Amino acid sequence: MGIRVAIERNIKVLEVCGDSALVIYQLNGEWETRDPKLINYQELTLDLIKGFDDVTFRYLPRDENQMADTLAMLASMIKVNKWEDMKPIQISICEAPVYCYNIDKENERDDYPWYHDILQYMKNREYHDQATENNKKILRRLASDYVLDGKILYKRRKD
Repeated sequence: MGIRVAIERNIKVLEVCGDSALVIYQLNGEWETRDPKLINYQELTLDLIKGFDDVTFRYLPRDENQMADTLAMLASMIKVNKWEDMKPIQISICEAPVYCYNIDKENERDDYPWYHDILQYMKNREYHDQATENNKKILRRLASDYVLDGKILYKRRKD
């Protein structure tokens, strides 16, 4: 489908990256295609690429293919009716994962462990000052999975 879109856009030089070594090496002619189901796809692809000036097929291992996975996920989340509706996607590469930026703000850090709210609820049946009714309900459900023994909080297990 992507090759057909490239043809519609009059693209003449195309680099195809894929995370299937089998498909990429077969399209490059490095490996023989024996599966009858794949032969038809290979023939169709080789026929479609005749309209390009230059086409390269490059194998990209899955662990190096995070951008493609992310773009595929984004594409599955939106519905586009026309080409004109498409807005460009601006991508920034950050030094650290995004969640680190969320907790590094000094004025928002509380320096409590992750289980602090559960422990407070178990000890005193107290909720956080700004807890909504939904937060309280979730905290009660989470607390039901723990047992308080003195000052130590244990997770309930079958044993």
